[in-house]
Amino acid sequence: MLTIWGRISSINVQKAVWAAGEVGQSFERIDCGGAFGGLREPVFLAKNPNAQIPVLEDGEVCIWESNSIVRYLAARYGSGWIWEEDPALRADADRWMDWIQSELQPALTPVLWGVVRKVPGYVDPERIAASAAKAEKLMGILDAHLATRSFLAGERFGMADITVGCGAHRWLNMPVEQADHPHVRRWYDTISTRPAAKPALLLPVA
Repeated sequence: MLTIWGRISSINVQKAVWAAGEVGQSFERIDCGGAFGGLREPVFLAKNPNAQIPVLEDGEVCIWESNSIVRYLAARYGSGWIWEEDPALRADADRWMDWIQSELQPALTPVLWGVVRKVPGYVDPERIAASAAKAEKLMGILDAHLATRSFLAGERFGMADITVGCGAHRWLNMPVEQADHPHVRRWYDTISTRPAAKPALLLPVA
């Protein structure tokens, strides 16, 4: 059985939980991080010296960084399903997985911290508006891409849909004004009803 360390309200833990479910692997999830603490404990630092969640343990294998965890689960347990053997198709998925880490998540975080979590230093309306505007622009890019395909890397659900899907879930369920992105909404409505998505996507966004 897999072990996933991290609180389910974390977008990065959600990715790992969803991926494990998609490839049919049972797992135990251990709450840590945020209000649960524990990230500076020696037992956790031995698993991830960065003191961040999630961490995946699979027997003797121990992995941190959420997208690396998704790739590992896809390659080991989901070959021919959410993992693409064809390098070109896999690169198409990889670029969107990199995109959410480098573009979408950094844009979403100030909005989440300011509007939902009310973190001091992030509640300035101008800062929230600037981050929301950046997120809207990025969702427009995603919408244009999905206008010509069912899923991010083509016509089959794959690992990129998990990672970007968690970001889309966060944005679409935050209490901020949003433009209509019909292709994103169609895609999100499809992937969010998958059985493996339901334990991962916490509502309301917190």
